[in-house]
Amino acid sequence: MKGSGGSPRKVGLLTAAALVVGHTIGVGIFLTPGQFLGALASPAWTLGLWLTCGAFVLAGALTFGELASRYPRSGGLYVYLHEAWGERVAFLYGWQSLLVMDPGVTAALALGLSEYLVVAWPAAAGSEKWLALGAIWALALVNMAGLKVSARTLNALTLAKVAALVAIVAASFTVASGSWSHFVPFSVRRPGAPPIGEAIALGLAGAFYSFGGFWEASRVAEEIRDPRRLLPSAFALGVGIVTALYVATTVAFLYLVPAEQVPDAAEFGRRAGRALLGESGPAVLAWIVALSVVASALALLLMAPRLYVAMSRDRLFPAALASLDPRTGAPARATAVLAGLSSLYVLSGSFPQIVAFFMCTALVFVALAAAAIFVARRRDPDTPGFRAPGYPVTPALFVLFLVAVAAVIALARPVPAVAGFALVLIGLPVYGLLAARGSMGSPVSRGGTS
Repeated sequence: MKGSGGSPRKVGLLTAAALVVGHTIGVGIFLTPGQFLGALASPAWTLGLWLTCGAFVLAGALTFGELASRYPRSGGLYVYLHEAWGERVAFLYGWQSLLVMDPGVTAALALGLSEYLVVAWPAAAGSEKWLALGAIWALALVNMAGLKVSARTLNALTLAKVAALVAIVAASFTVASGSWSHFVPFSVRRPGAPPIGEAIALGLAGAFYSFGGFWEASRVAEEIRDPRRLLPSAFALGVGIVTALYVATTVAFLYLVPAEQVPDAAEFGRRAGRALLGESGPAVLAWIVALSVVASALALLLMAPRLYVAMSRDRLFPAALASLDPRTGAPARATAVLAGLSSLYVLSGSFPQIVAFFMCTALVFVALAAAAIFVARRRDPDTPGFRAPGYPVTPALFVLFLVAVAAVIALARPVPAVAGFALVLIGLPVYGLLAARGSMGSPVSRGGTS
């Protein structure tokens, strides 16, 4: 791994935490509570699973906080994989990020956004894929305008998102027609619920989808002021805020709608909206969901291209991807490539298919990246900087959590999961060709990452 660039660091703690919160909280906060209540069939089990998953994810935040402190270079997981497991594994991660995970997540977010836009704007029914494509390219253009514009837009959207969620929680307990009786019985599961083992397995998959992506803020490490100190704090702060919002929103929704009236996640959201604001409630809630998803997609489109730039500078991706716009300093070409691939995913698949396609491969690489902390501690036990509390239990719990979720998803949707792994493995002969040639392009200056 070559040395880091010399770009000015422009991002402070609040913006770094906004990247974590903005990207992590998407559509999952509105779908997962209903999924939990439908499967777990108990307020106690539902809230307990949220808190348990939050603890696992906090363990991951502390793990990646130490890795970010050790390797404060743009590229995120690619850097950690390169340092611990070598160039081949790091290349495969970048390969799957470019071709599978990043466009898959972007497309899934855009399709989820379009479905809620149609609820809020019924006249657009039947145009979901066009709405998704328009959202992708509009957000890509914002990021092409440069870090200053995109960061300010993201901060504003994330603040609005958090404020809207807090307002929903407050309104649920003050002006809505809810009842604390919906929490009784608190711990007894209702009759006819799925077996508890199956319900927990399904819940883990849904919870990780809701928490997934918090680590991506490390992709812009070179653009963060004092990343050795601020990134660990941003991870912990962001995950803490996300967990608190998930638990509070679930309590509010359960106050509005009894657990036994949860046939599915979408209907749960509609009933919660009506209980909150009457007949206009579902449309208002849909606009809030849309705001949440837009912030999440914007954060991803800001962070993801920085990985391609880092890999281009290591001569593992075409040198053209490292090109920065001379006016804005943004990785415009890399952003356009991501938007183009995401558009192909939107045109070719549905939301569940896309999620299953990228999720398993992503989880495997995230687990390998988290496990890099064991290699780093063994090689350099006395490196100064942030140290993950509770090591080695902390990273071990997070890695086991990831493996469990990957297994659940692979068993539930084996065909798209296998297809995702197959596309990743195609990267092996590609890497072999690059190794034989020496590089994909000419050496690139390791200047700023914009």
